[in-house]
Order: sequence, then C-alpha cells, then structure tokens
Amino acid sequence: MDKENLTSVEGYLISLLAEITGYDVSKIKLESKVKDELSLDSSMLLELQNKLQLSYEDLDIKELLSKLIHKDPTVGDIISEIKGNENVECYRNPSINNLVEFPEIVSFNKYYQHMTSIMGDPYFRVNEGIATNHLTSSDGVKRVNFSTYNYLGLNGDERINSAVKVAIDRYGTSVSGSRLIGGEIEPHALLEEKIASFLGVESAIVQVGGHSTNVNTIGNFVGKDDLILHDSLAHNSIIQGAILSGAKRRFFKHNDMLHLESRLKKLRSKYRRVLIVVEGVYSMDGDICDLPELIRLKEEYGAILMVDEAHSIGTIGENGRGVTSYYGIQSDKIDILMGTLSKALNSCGGYIAGKRDFINYLKYNSPGFVFSVGISPSNTMAAYMSLKLCDESPMLFDKLHENSAYLLSRLNDMGFDTLTSKNTPIIPLLVGESSKAISLSFELYKKGVYVMPIVYPAVKETEARLRFFVSASHEKEDIDFTVNALKECNNLLEQRLGTKEKEMTFL
Repeated sequence: MDKENLTSVEGYLISLLAEITGYDVSKIKLESKVKDELSLDSSMLLELQNKLQLSYEDLDIKELLSKLIHKDPTVGDIISEIKGNENVECYRNPSINNLVEFPEIVSFNKYYQHMTSIMGDPYFRVNEGIATNHLTSSDGVKRVNFSTYNYLGLNGDERINSAVKVAIDRYGTSVSGSRLIGGEIEPHALLEEKIASFLGVESAIVQVGGHSTNVNTIGNFVGKDDLILHDSLAHNSIIQGAILSGAKRRFFKHNDMLHLESRLKKLRSKYRRVLIVVEGVYSMDGDICDLPELIRLKEEYGAILMVDEAHSIGTIGENGRGVTSYYGIQSDKIDILMGTLSKALNSCGGYIAGKRDFINYLKYNSPGFVFSVGISPSNTMAAYMSLKLCDESPMLFDKLHENSAYLLSRLNDMGFDTLTSKNTPIIPLLVGESSKAISLSFELYKKGVYVMPIVYPAVKETEARLRFFVSASHEKEDIDFTVNALKECNNLLEQRLGTKEKEMTFL
C-alpha cells in the first residue's frame, strides 16, 4: 500500500489490522469480518483500540468499538463508524507532550471514574495475614476466600517458613546479581533439579517472574519467519511474548482441535517454525487442554508444542505433577513445559522445563535470564519445599479435588453457568456483563465472601464472570456458606433489576 493510501482511514485501519493480526495487507478487505476472518481476539482488540485512540484523540474509540464488536463487524463497518464521527479521511498523529493528556490515559480515567462512581472499585483491596480459606481485609472482617490461588493451602506452612528463614539467614534477601556473573547459589540448582525430577524431564531453568518467563522465552526463540498458533484463551503473557517475537500469530478456537488442525493444514508449509502454545488448565474457564490430540497434531505437522502449566502444576495429576500426569503421557512428548511458582508452590517466579540442550541454550542466551537478577533465596526455598511437600502429601490433592467437585456440583444444581470447568480448582460463574459481575462481587463481599469479578478486556464483555479459586484448605462449611450467600445476592440483584429485566440476569 502506497504512502498516500496510508493516510486514509481505510489505509490506516487496514495497516493496523495487518500489524496486529499478522495478515498481509492484500488479504484484508473491507468486507473481512474482524473476528471470524481476521481472528481478532480480545487482546488484539485492546491493542487496536489503543492505537486508534492515539490517532483519533477526539473520539471515544472504546465506546465506538463496543457498539460494533458484538456483531463481528467488517473492516468497512469500523471505517464507516470512524468517518461518521470524525468526518475526515486522514488520521492524525498528535504530538502531545503532557503524559496525562495522552488519549488512552484520558479515555481510561473517564471510564474508571464512571464505573467507580456507580459501584466503587473492587480491586486492590488491602488484606491482612495469610491468604488461606479465610482472608481478613483491612476493615477487620474475615471472609471466605476464593480470590487467591493458594490451591494446596500451604501458604504460611511452618515447614516452608522454616526453610525460608534458614535460606535468608545464610544468603540474605537477594542474590544481588545475574546468576551468570555472580548471583548463583546452591538452592538454585536444588530447585531446578527438583522441578525436572518432579516433571520427569531432563532439566529446568527458573526465572524471577511467571509472566516474564513466557514473554522472555516465546519472544526470543521464534521470529519473523515463524508462526505462533495459540488457544483463543491464552494468557496475556503468551500474547505479549508472541508480539515481542515478531512472528506471525493466529489463534484457534478454545480447545478446538479441528480448528487447530485446519490452521496447520493451511499454514504450516509457509513458515520455518510453528509454535503451538496452550495452557494445561485454563485460568478463565477452568478446563484442561486436550493434550493427546495436541501431541498428535504437533508430531504430524512438525510443530513445537509449549504448555503453560501455571494453574495445572500442583493441582492436577499425581501429587500435582500436572497435565502430562493427568493424561498418563510421558513428559518428553512436550517440547517446552512452562509453569509458575506463585500459585500452588507458594513462591514467586517461573520455570521452563524440557530437554537439557534447550535449557542450557536458554541459560546463556535468554535475555530475561542473562540480564536479570537471579530468583531470591527465600522464593527459591519456598518453591523447593512446596514441591517436596507435594511429593509427601497426597491427601492435599484428595481434599482439593473433593472441594472443587463439591462447589461445582452445588453451583450446577442451582442452575449457574460454570462453562466447561471440570476436574480443576478454577470454577467460573458466568454473569454476562461487566457491571453485573462487579455488582455481584460487591454484594458477596458484604455477605462475607471474597470472590473477584473478571471483566472486559480480560474476557469478552458478554462473558464477564466471577472466578472461584478453590483450595484444599476450604471446608465444606465454607462452600455451603458461599452458595447460600450467592443465592441471596442473586435474588437481591434480580429485585433491583425489576420484573422487566429479569430475563437478562445471569440465571
């Protein structure tokens, strides 16, 4: 597309969509459906929104797109909406030097002020004490806690705390350098060896952040000649890593192996490498990836398979060994196993596990590892001891699965939509609109239940929800109390909506 065309609304939008989706400009037509044909997911939509807002500062781009996106608009629909509001052909690239006047910042704060003026802010609540089955907030009230992912109830366990205190006494609170050039301590190797043996792979490498582990790994071993195929519900860290890599990116419908195979049939031959990225347990829907079929497809089409086990390590499989154990599949069938230390493992950081040669390559060539401080002594020992306790405590997993199954059955018996959640400690309760999800969360908080709303852009506006993280530390009484409170709060919200709107509630 020539320079003159790039200054038109049409040219600019098409060039943005090409940049965001990875499609060639020539393949994007005015009649192209942005979701169905161009595979625009919620994270891509947010990226498009922010970039358009920079260029059309007088428009509320969020509102403009929200009016259209429910019906899967064409490229032409968006162009018509922009032209109808702006009445110009050329986009503007304003040079604003005052940070707080950046259009995206102004737009967000207008939205934030509007939402909080109606319902308050359910986020960043200050808590006290240890996050177990109950959590005490700064108001002094103890509530049943489904807002944190202390899946095994081991956060604060004296055995973990004692090991951490010994590590701090010996090594301090920081290793004070990159592990490559002076920050290596013995517990680092102990933890990495424990992760590898726990998973049944050759080697592992630990980094200081879970999110950054995905960004750093994906972002630096595939490139512009490659393709990343990820599940439509992939975590933001996967998306950000894909963007950093410069590889082309396509999503496939959630857990839809037929859709994935159709992508592979059409696209595999066009790229040097194809990386398939999925989650073991999906953090939004609480279901499990179809690992046997993923392995078949990766082998048949010569792809690389990466599984993010942030929510499956320590929750499913034998003693929490994750998705490979859940399916009874050898771990070496997967090229890259990623996981976080901050959930069932009561620490902070992330790991990559797999073949020794690949891990050795990362230790000397992965920017986020080489140029970052090593994981702290306390976090190292907390994760190590948590894995040790997983091996020693099968009863924790029995209790976790019992609690998850009980809450899921109670919610289903009451007619709530829990999507495809099954056999995991993540149970979503579909509400359908962000404002309703926030309202329900507030009402439950007042009743003594702490469960957080998940709203757009983390999920589609029509799929706003409450997300329950179940723990082995929950008691049956906690779950019964929660279900009863949920029923009361639902009835209260129905009354507020009035008879005319009852059919639009989430029940």
